[in-house]
Amino acid sequence: MSNELIAGGGFVLLFALMAVRVPIGIAMGIVGVGGFAAVVGWTPAFNLLAQSPISTITDFNLTLIPFFVLMGVLATNSGMSSELFRAGRAWLGGFRGGLGLASVGACGGFAAICGSSVATAATMTKIAYPEMRQAGYSDKAATGIIAAGGTLGILIPPSVVLAIYGFITETDIGQLFIAGIVPGILAVLMYMLTVRFWYGRTLPAAEPFRLREAFAALRGVWAVGLLFVAVILSIYFGIVTATEAAAAGALLTAIIGLARRRLTLVTLLDSLVEALRTSVAIYVVLIGATLFGYFLAITQVPQDLTQFLTELGAGRYGTLALILLLFLIMGCFLDAMAMIILMVPIVFPVITQLGFDPIWFGIVVVMTVELGLITPPVGMNVYVINSIASRVSLPTIFRGVLPFVTVDILRLILLIVFPALVLFLPESMN
Repeated sequence: MSNELIAGGGFVLLFALMAVRVPIGIAMGIVGVGGFAAVVGWTPAFNLLAQSPISTITDFNLTLIPFFVLMGVLATNSGMSSELFRAGRAWLGGFRGGLGLASVGACGGFAAICGSSVATAATMTKIAYPEMRQAGYSDKAATGIIAAGGTLGILIPPSVVLAIYGFITETDIGQLFIAGIVPGILAVLMYMLTVRFWYGRTLPAAEPFRLREAFAALRGVWAVGLLFVAVILSIYFGIVTATEAAAAGALLTAIIGLARRRLTLVTLLDSLVEALRTSVAIYVVLIGATLFGYFLAITQVPQDLTQFLTELGAGRYGTLALILLLFLIMGCFLDAMAMIILMVPIVFPVITQLGFDPIWFGIVVVMTVELGLITPPVGMNVYVINSIASRVSLPTIFRGVLPFVTVDILRLILLIVFPALVLFLPESMN
């Protein structure tokens, strides 16, 4: 049997396993080992199975993932997300749609210490949705704003998805984090403009603005600002590596939470257990992805795809458009991490062959993946919000995010036309 047929059969089996709800990490591991054995035999395949998980788990660059996960869990359990929303409400509530603006701002702030879109969407649904409904927001507007704001979790650094992209492509994770700052700020501003001008006429009237209360609210968000500055600036100025910054950030979050009496020894232990469970789930996916990657490499699927796309004659940007369209389609069926892990090893050789910058492509592809978090039929953020705000139907939430999908596409085009928006900060690190 030819390698092409084996590879095709492997993909069919992979999607069949996912269709029957086998976890993607397990599914990729099964197909990876089985496909590798079909090409070179079972003995090398079992050797790969014995060695690959250990090498993945002990990779120093990947140790930042559990630290950033722990940082996000500790920040949530310390009540920092609630403080961000209160500060946003105090400063932005004076505008029509101020609670929506505050929700977007709080999502952006929480993303800066969390790194997960699903966690950001879930946390803000619990905090912001009841407040918006009480103020008279429609279900469509309230849930749409939160679903879109939640996508900032995988773009604004630190981002677990960007870290995984860096691991897969051997791209500097610190530079990827720095590259996400400007697109992240741009996303927050464009989402706020969408809330203001798309929903503005239908949203409740502005709340009274009180300067004293606004300044008082800032006292609650100093911890978030300190964490973001400590982690990101230390990476930018080369003081520490991204992994060291993650460890320092988790420790600093724990110290702040304990010092402010927002964390107890019991909640600290609970946070460690929760972070451990999440990290183990991520590592299972990474191990499966590594095994599947060896299978792809031995069947030369990436090389064949590179040759096929470069011979289409679509040009650099035409080929890039095809790749991003593929990500958009896949986003209708897979979650963000699954798309990155499954698709990037296949298309990345094409990107490098075409001469695109790996850091720029990392930001662009993560932004494309963001769309998958809020588009049907999977739309992970939408389902998370629906599981918490169960009285709101899925179609209502999907209708609420439509304006933000349009804005995301415009932002994506903007960064493709002006790549310097992504690259000027990481290039200044050199």
